[in-house]
Order: sequence, then C-alpha cells, then structure tokens
Amino acid sequence: MSMITEETTLLSQPELAASHRLRRTMAAARLGFTWLGVRKSLTSQQKNQAAHSFGAEGNYLSAGKKLFNTSHPAYKAVTAIRSQATSYWKGSSLPFPEAGIWLIRQEAIGEFDQKMARFREELAAAVAELDQQYDELKEAAQVRLGELFHAGDYPASLIGMFAIEHDYPSVEPPNYLQQLEPELYQQECQRVQARFEEAVQLAEQAFIEELSKLVEHLYERLSGQVDGKPKIFRDTAISNLTEFFERFRQLNIHSNAQLDALVDQAREIVSGVRPHQLRENDTLRDRIAGQLSEVRGSLDDLLVDRPRRNILRKPR
Repeated sequence: MSMITEETTLLSQPELAASHRLRRTMAAARLGFTWLGVRKSLTSQQKNQAAHSFGAEGNYLSAGKKLFNTSHPAYKAVTAIRSQATSYWKGSSLPFPEAGIWLIRQEAIGEFDQKMARFREELAAAVAELDQQYDELKEAAQVRLGELFHAGDYPASLIGMFAIEHDYPSVEPPNYLQQLEPELYQQECQRVQARFEEAVQLAEQAFIEELSKLVEHLYERLSGQVDGKPKIFRDTAISNLTEFFERFRQLNIHSNAQLDALVDQAREIVSGVRPHQLRENDTLRDRIAGQLSEVRGSLDDLLVDRPRRNILRKPR
C-alpha cells in the first residue's frame, strides 16, 4: 500500500482557484544584502575589565562597541537605500511561506530588475561618498572609544563592503525528479501546492490588516478631538489609502469576495475627497467618519472570522 500522503487545506473554491492562479502568474523573488557590520563584541579581556567595575563575572556579561557614528548623514544615506529597496520589494509583491521569498507578478520582472539596478547605482554612489568621510569617522571613533579602539576592526576601504543582490529562486519541484522518483515528485508537487495555498492566506491577512490600520487611522483622525478641537489631519492619511488601493488592484488575487467588496467600499468613500476639504468642511468630515466606521466594523469581523487554517494530511 502506498505511503504517499496528500496535503489539502480547508480553503474555499475561490481560494483554491487563487492558489493555482498565483502559481501560474507569479515568480519567486529574493532580495539580499552584503552589509558591513558596525558593531563588534568586546574581547574576553575587555568584558572582564568592564565586569570588574561592577563586581560581576565577565562570562555573565554581554558587551559590544559601535565602530563608528551610525548617525552620520553619509552613513544614513547608505542605510536609507537599503530601506527603500526592501520597501519596494515587499510593496510590489505578496508574502510566501518560505523565509526571504516573496511573490511578484511575472510581467513585472523587467521593471523589478531595472529598479534593483537603480538601487545598486544609488548605493554605489552613497558608499563612495561615505568612503570619502571614512577617515573622519575613524578618527572620531578613536576619540570616543578610547582604549577600546582597534585599527584592525576597520577595513582599508568601504568600497565593496555594501551590496544589493536579488534573484528568482525556483519554488517548483525539479523536472528531473519526475523521471527518477515519480512518487517523490508527486509529494513535492503537493508540498508546493500547499505552500501556494498558504500564500493565499498570507496575502489575504496582509491586505486585511493593512486596510484595517489605514481605515482606523483615518477614522481616528476624523472623529477624534483634542481640547474640543479636531485632531491634526495630515495628507498622508488619504494618500496612504490611495497607494494601498493601487497596490491592491495590481496584486489582488480575488480569493475573497468580502475583502474585494470592502476595498471597493473604502475606495468609494474617499474617492475625490481632498485633504483640505476634510479640514475645512465639518459636515463632510463627519459623513466620511460615519461611513468609515461601517468599514471598520466589517474589517474587524473579517479579521476574527479568518483564523489560520491547519493543513490536513490524508492517506491516499
């Protein structure tokens, strides 16, 4: 009797269809960084010396030092590019239940490649600028670290110490396995399908949670008061929602009709509304807040009603 197991999940038909659609239309994308470490642990001798001042034992103490001022504008410019690259990667993709991997639309691979190339160019320029400030940073570190300063902790140059890499790893079973081990190949196919089914759940949850936070924030700004006056309302309360609607339009997998309807409802509520109108028109402000309150309640129900499913294993 075959011992092959079949993995199925408690998914609705739209979700099952969405998982197959994900598998056909999306590509796995991975982003990685080479990054100079700016902190270093103290040596055993240094820890013992530090512990002695507190009457402690060195092996019970964890201590480190910062190699240079990470608040320096040149260094912050370098780290800002890493943050921008990460935000772009995750903002244009859907989560996948394997560490370091997200799903992007296959048709967007060319644009993704070009964007990563620009980030690499910007990073190279920022690192070159940081390298010009490197001697100054080391001199300042020597003054601040005192006896803890050690020249051997510092590379000769910062060029090549920072990099952005990306690739498109395969998440599908290798074709050669179908010929060599057909049963194992089937097991791998089922495992991959289960991964994409979980990806549907992760995508739904991420969209629901993000929309919930954005709607809650806008509602709180519109309905709350401080000292009898309306709370400060920033343009981003609207623009962040608008950006969400566009990303949802591009990445929506149509696995949840209720979520689709709530996104449409929220979009309709703020459609054509300008931030200055909400600041100047109390009637409009109250009306929008009331409509958002209904969306808030529905989103709360959706969050409660959609617990993570367990994978069931059935013998074939």
